[in-house]
Amino acid sequence: MSALWISHVTVTDPDSYGKYAKLAGPVIAEHGGTFLARGGRCVQLEGKERPRNVVARFPSVEAAVECYNSVGYQAALLHARDASERELVVVEITD
Repeated sequence: MSALWISHVTVTDPDSYGKYAKLAGPVIAEHGGTFLARGGRCVQLEGKERPRNVVARFPSVEAAVECYNSVGYQAALLHARDASERELVVVEITD
Protein backbone atom coordinates (compact mmCIF):
# COMPACT_ATOMS: atom_id res chain seq x y z
CA MET A 1 0.00 0.00 0.00
CA SER A 2 1.15 3.55 -0.66
CA ALA A 3 2.22 5.85 2.12
CA LEU A 4 2.34 9.56 2.83
CA TRP A 5 5.45 11.28 4.19
CA ILE A 6 4.11 14.25 6.15
CA SER A 7 6.47 16.89 7.49
CA HIS A 8 5.59 19.98 9.53
CA VAL A 9 8.42 22.53 9.57
CA THR A 10 9.41 25.87 11.01
CA VAL A 11 12.47 27.10 9.10
CA THR A 12 14.95 29.01 11.27
CA ASP A 13 17.80 29.33 8.74
CA PRO A 14 16.47 29.70 5.17
CA ASP A 15 19.89 29.40 3.50
CA SER A 16 20.79 26.10 5.14
CA TYR A 17 17.27 24.78 4.76
CA GLY A 18 17.41 25.65 1.07
CA LYS A 19 20.50 23.42 0.75
CA TYR A 20 18.57 20.61 2.43
CA ALA A 21 15.62 21.03 0.05
CA LYS A 22 17.86 21.10 -3.01
CA LEU A 23 19.55 17.84 -1.98
CA ALA A 24 16.52 16.06 -0.52
CA GLY A 25 14.16 16.45 -3.49
CA PRO A 26 16.13 14.22 -5.89
CA VAL A 27 16.68 11.58 -3.19
CA ILE A 28 12.96 11.47 -2.46
CA ALA A 29 12.26 11.05 -6.19
CA GLU A 30 14.87 8.27 -6.45
CA HIS A 31 12.90 6.33 -3.83
CA GLY A 32 9.61 6.73 -5.67
CA GLY A 33 8.39 9.76 -3.74
CA THR A 34 6.26 12.38 -5.45
CA PHE A 35 5.36 15.68 -3.81
CA LEU A 36 1.67 16.41 -3.31
CA ALA A 37 2.13 19.58 -1.25
CA ARG A 38 5.15 21.76 -0.43
CA GLY A 39 4.70 24.88 1.65
CA GLY A 40 1.32 25.86 0.25
CA ARG A 41 -1.54 27.46 2.09
CA CYS A 42 -2.67 25.66 5.24
CA VAL A 43 -5.10 26.18 8.08
CA GLN A 44 -3.98 24.93 11.51
CA LEU A 45 -6.99 23.54 13.39
CA GLU A 46 -5.21 21.78 16.27
CA GLY A 47 -1.71 21.40 17.65
CA LYS A 48 1.41 23.44 17.07
CA GLU A 49 1.33 25.51 13.92
CA ARG A 50 4.24 25.09 11.51
CA PRO A 51 4.33 27.47 8.55
CA ARG A 52 5.76 24.90 6.12
CA ASN A 53 4.05 21.58 5.49
CA VAL A 54 5.22 18.95 3.03
CA VAL A 55 3.37 15.85 1.85
CA ALA A 56 4.92 13.26 -0.46
CA ARG A 57 3.45 9.97 -1.66
CA PHE A 58 5.65 6.86 -1.66
CA PRO A 59 4.95 3.38 -3.03
CA SER A 60 5.00 1.98 0.54
CA VAL A 61 5.89 2.74 4.14
CA GLU A 62 9.06 0.73 3.59
CA ALA A 63 10.09 2.87 0.60
CA ALA A 64 9.61 6.06 2.62
CA VAL A 65 11.60 4.72 5.58
CA GLU A 66 14.32 3.46 3.21
CA CYS A 67 14.49 6.95 1.70
CA TYR A 68 14.80 8.57 5.14
CA ASN A 69 17.59 6.18 6.15
CA SER A 70 19.46 6.46 2.84
CA VAL A 71 22.94 7.96 2.69
CA GLY A 72 21.72 10.70 0.34
CA TYR A 73 18.82 11.80 2.53
CA GLN A 74 20.89 11.71 5.70
CA ALA A 75 23.48 13.94 3.98
CA ALA A 76 20.71 16.38 3.03
CA LEU A 77 19.26 16.24 6.54
CA LEU A 78 22.51 17.58 8.00
CA HIS A 79 21.54 20.96 6.51
CA ALA A 80 18.02 20.86 8.00
CA ARG A 81 18.83 19.77 11.56
CA ASP A 82 20.12 23.14 12.79
CA ALA A 83 18.05 25.14 10.29
CA SER A 84 14.57 24.03 11.31
CA GLU A 85 12.21 22.62 13.88
CA ARG A 86 10.24 19.76 12.36
CA GLU A 87 8.16 16.68 12.79
CA LEU A 88 8.04 13.90 10.22
CA VAL A 89 5.68 10.97 10.08
CA VAL A 90 5.01 8.27 7.49
CA VAL A 91 1.40 7.09 7.28
CA GLU A 92 0.15 4.13 5.28
CA ILE A 93 -2.76 4.95 3.01
CA THR A 94 -5.76 2.72 3.57
CA ASP A 95 -8.07 2.55 0.59
